[in-house]
Amino acid sequence: MSDPSESGAVQDRDAVLHAVSSAVLAVTRHLSVREVLQVIVRSAGRLLDARYAALGVPDDDGAFAEFVAEGISPREWEAIGPTPRQHGMLGAMLRQATPVRLPDIRRDPRFEWWPKAHPVLKDFLGVPILDGDRVLGIIFLSNKRAPGGFTEADQELLTLFAAHAAIALTNARLYERSRELTLVEERTRMARELHDAVTQKLFSLRLTARAASALLSADPGRAAREIDRVERMAGEALAELRAVIVELRPADLDRHGLVETLRKHVHLLDRLHPVPIAFTFEGEPPGDLPAEVEVAVLRVAQEALHNALRHAKATAIDVRLTRAGSALVLVVSDDGRGFDEAASPGLGLPSMRDRAQAAGGSLGLSTAPGAGTTLRLEVPA
Repeated sequence: MSDPSESGAVQDRDAVLHAVSSAVLAVTRHLSVREVLQVIVRSAGRLLDARYAALGVPDDDGAFAEFVAEGISPREWEAIGPTPRQHGMLGAMLRQATPVRLPDIRRDPRFEWWPKAHPVLKDFLGVPILDGDRVLGIIFLSNKRAPGGFTEADQELLTLFAAHAAIALTNARLYERSRELTLVEERTRMARELHDAVTQKLFSLRLTARAASALLSADPGRAAREIDRVERMAGEALAELRAVIVELRPADLDRHGLVETLRKHVHLLDRLHPVPIAFTFEGEPPGDLPAEVEVAVLRVAQEALHNALRHAKATAIDVRLTRAGSALVLVVSDDGRGFDEAASPGLGLPSMRDRAQAAGGSLGLSTAPGAGTTLRLEVPA
């Protein structure tokens, strides 16, 4: 008969390996660096049942190029303030690049302080993500839900996970760089095609318009036909321009993914305008979305924000992106003066609806004079 304790140890080991495998697979399914960071944090927290999890990627200026966390709401993040600098325990781990496990981080001499709104952390486990001797980032876990804090086995498990996470993070960066190079090549090609096509079209338009002008007094009928031809050619040129512009995918989408690109755009507008603008993302990271979906969501959000800032006279604007099952939902709302849609056919609504339909989605608008405006875009995720 087999030893029950040995059988239990095998089951525990298998459970741990399965948990690590699931966490690593969750990371490698995502290609955006920002999404990989988010999934690493989420997977590490779940793997070791931690209340709080964070990951910091260092920059060269004494701060973090990226810092993501789990267990803290967007409102709490806003109250905490800017991304932390490399001080205290965070800085010590980046300098030493070795795991740190503490029963109470507040009692360690390397601990300095937290911002006022920061959650209270106690038991602590930090492990570097290494590429050779280079620190790609640090995973921080705190406040394990099970009593007793983090164990030596937890540290070994997180170290194993960090080694696999380093591969996923390196791959994501290489993938982004390759996409950026491809994008540069594609933009160069499109620029040449745009130059050739539009130059030829505009040259033909100019000649046809001159011919129509010369025939206007001598042969009005033929002049009218030439003017009709000018109108048709102008429409063709406009269609070609629009097609090329749609294909010009913003570089930030390749570098940061949709969620982070939209977040950064909202934060930039929030700094530039007196009207407070908030951004919230809810649900699982949307992963590697089709290019037309990402572009549609970003462009519709930009157009809706432009309208709200220019026309709404709002005191607050809210942008919310939600991953709900197989759908991605964008809602842009303001508390401004609203408008009568029937009396205001412009505001970019036709182009936004065209974008929604081209991405396989739908666009809805709720507004009335004095009642604010809410725009809702739903696309397949």
